[in-house]
Amino acid sequence: MGTMLRAGDTLPPVTLDVVGGDPLRLPQDLTTDFGVLLLYRGHW
Repeated sequence: MGTMLRAGDTLPPVTLDVVGGDPLRLPQDLTTDFGVLLLYRGHW
């Protein structure tokens, strides 16, 4: 398990598969210096 991110930490590089689209590469694909990342599991 990785280390928990805290406020002000830099997001490590990650690629996410997006439904119906190209993969999203973070933080490279962000258009600003700041962003909010919300992950929705879908169902429990």
